[in-house]
This record gives sequence, structure tokens and C-alpha cells, in this order.
Amino acid sequence: MGRVNSADIATLFESQLAIWDTARNNFEALSGVKVKEMKIGNSTMKVQFNPARITSSAAKVDPKSLKERKCFLCAANRPAVQEGIAWGENYTILINPFPIFPKHLTIPCNSHVDQLIKNRIGDMMELAKDLDDYTLFYNGPKCGASAPDHMHFQAGNKGFLSCESDIDKAIKKEIISNEGARLSHLGGLSHNMFLIESKTINDGETLFNKLYDTLEIPAGEPEPMLNILCWYVSDKWNILVVPRKKHRPSCYFAEGDDNILLSPASVDMGGVFITPVEKDFNKIKVSDIQTILDEVCLNREETQAIINRILK
Repeated sequence: MGRVNSADIATLFESQLAIWDTARNNFEALSGVKVKEMKIGNSTMKVQFNPARITSSAAKVDPKSLKERKCFLCAANRPAVQEGIAWGENYTILINPFPIFPKHLTIPCNSHVDQLIKNRIGDMMELAKDLDDYTLFYNGPKCGASAPDHMHFQAGNKGFLSCESDIDKAIKKEIISNEGARLSHLGGLSHNMFLIESKTINDGETLFNKLYDTLEIPAGEPEPMLNILCWYVSDKWNILVVPRKKHRPSCYFAEGDDNILLSPASVDMGGVFITPVEKDFNKIKVSDIQTILDEVCLNREETQAIINRILK
């Protein structure tokens, strides 16, 4: 793969923000976003009011809508001012003009192919090692991806997502291991998650595939519902896998005061909930966050069923 480092990305940010008004204004606006903090179990959850994310949170991802719009991740349809850095032959690193993180990247595949993680976890791990100041994340096509028709990763600067430190507070139960990696279930947090800790890409891929192959694929869908976060630290990869059972919670579709426009993706699963509407930010409570997580994530019995299948 193409060797790109965090210094290269810093140069990309500097050059892009100097000439791209939309991106510069949205990154500058992050300094004024409202944030509040909550505790659920051993998890620290943050809620961010970020109006620039309305496009993503409210994105129409049904087949008809996708077919009728131009893909904004294809090179031919990007703004003329948007430039990127090639990473190997298959990906381009771009700054995300609608950021959540102080440093937010989108890393699309150079080909217009569907958002599917199968056979790409190694790419994600390579990227995480090259971009060692960043946490990589993947949103499944029905788990927060606003472009489910175009394969892409995203990345945000380390230290922003509480999951990076919360995994140390979890009740960690090892399921299986191989020579260079282990797969564990994380309990005691706000929702059920799996963690792969790996010293090598091959060992990490092996355990990821073992987990992936036990997840149920919904009828008519190409892959299991899941979010993935990956970061490289202390000579190992942490791969956090969050299986899902629902795309959007009931509050997303509710009417009147019951409505909360929140479409959970990897960032939310990693501990930062994004509310693009201020009234939702003001009213959202711990109980709302817990209800959302209970609806979209797997419960204890569903998680145990996965563990049982892995151990067969």
C-alpha cells in the first residue's frame, strides 16, 4: 500500500482549508458546537449538537434515492476544489467537509463499488497503522453509511471517541485466540461489542472473518449489519466490532415531541452521539440514549448466540 503518514495529512488539511470555504467554515464551526456528557454503565457518552451533519443524518439511502443522485464520493462528482492523497492503487484520502472530529477524513475506494467490508479489513488495518494519529471507522450500508453504494472508510483524530479508553473499563471475556490475536466480548458498557486485539494483520483478519461469518445477514442484504472502529497503538491493532439489528431507532420516525433525528453510526457506537437539530440536543436524556442503543444493538441473548456459534 502507499505509505502515507499523519504529517502528509496535516499538509492536506492546511492546503485544503486555505482554498475550500465550505470545509474551512465547517471545521471552524466545530469550536462552537455544544457538547454534553453522560454515563451509561462504564461508558462515557457524549452528545454533540452539530447542524452541519444534517445531510448525513437525514440521508435517503433507499435504492431509488441512491439511483437518482450523483455519487458524491466518485472523483467525477466531487467539488473541483477537493483534492486528495492517493493511498495505494485503490483508495484516496480526502478531508471530510462536514466534520464531526477536529480532523475528519473520508477515504473512498477509487472504484464505484458497494459499501462492503468483506475482504477489506486488512486495508482498514493498514490504513490505521499509516494514519497512527487517527481512529478508522466503517459504517455498514444499513448502519449509518450515507453512501452505501460506494465503498469508503472514515477516520477521525485519536482521543475524540470515548470507546478508545472505555474498552479498558469493560468486562473483557476472551472467546478465542490465535498466535498473534485474541477476540473478546466486552460487557459492562452501554452496548454489546466485540474486540479484536492483534499484533499482525493476518491474525487480525483471521479472527475478524471468524466473527463476521457467524453474524446473520438480513434477508435481501449483502452483509451483516455492523459498525467497525480500528486504531493502532502500542504495536497492536484494536478492532472494535458492533453488530447491529436495526438501522434507525423508532424515535427517528416518531412525530412531534417524540421525534429525535438521530441515525446511529460508528461515531455514535464509539461514544459520541450526533444531533443535527438543537431541540434534540437540549432534550435528549440518558434514558433516550439507552433506548436507542437497545433498539439498534444486540441484546445479551443475541450476543451470546454469536459467541456460541464462534465456539462450535
